[in-house]
Amino acid sequence: MSAEPSPSRSPLTYAHEAPLDQPAIEALLDRAFGPGRFVKSSERVREVAEFAPELSFCAWADGELLGVVRMWRARVGATPVVFLGPLAVDAGRRSAGVGGALVDRACEAARQAGETAVLLVGDEPYFARFGFAAAPASAVRLPGPVDQRRVLVHAFADLGEGLAGRIEGR
Repeated sequence: MSAEPSPSRSPLTYAHEAPLDQPAIEALLDRAFGPGRFVKSSERVREVAEFAPELSFCAWADGELLGVVRMWRARVGATPVVFLGPLAVDAGRRSAGVGGALVDRACEAARQAGETAVLLVGDEPYFARFGFAAAPASAVRLPGPVDQRRVLVHAFADLGEGLAGRIEGR
């Protein structure tokens, strides 16, 4: 665990997700995304991918869950990848760097674990600062409809022309 001070608030503690965190995580995801989160294409990926708790992180302050990032092992064609999402931060901590710190930790954990790349669906202007880009993911196919411009990848290894194929479980 590591702590990060905040000038006017309790310091945040970041820790890997644990099974006991599940109720707090589900409550945060419900507040952040509502019931519509279950119909997204990303949810279809999570149905076939393998959850990776050792790459997933929670941000805590005073025993309250303030943010979460979850990671899932999958593959695109023959290339193993990690799918990032959901990423959620409590409304009171948005724009305070919590989401960025969670993405940084998750991507670094994936890199250290020897993963090839992290894939997600999100806004390139936000995620580009973490090394994500749309171009290398332009031939990735997710189950269900998705705006292809929002499919982003952060590669830790040479992907040649980029990833190509349908995302599936490993």
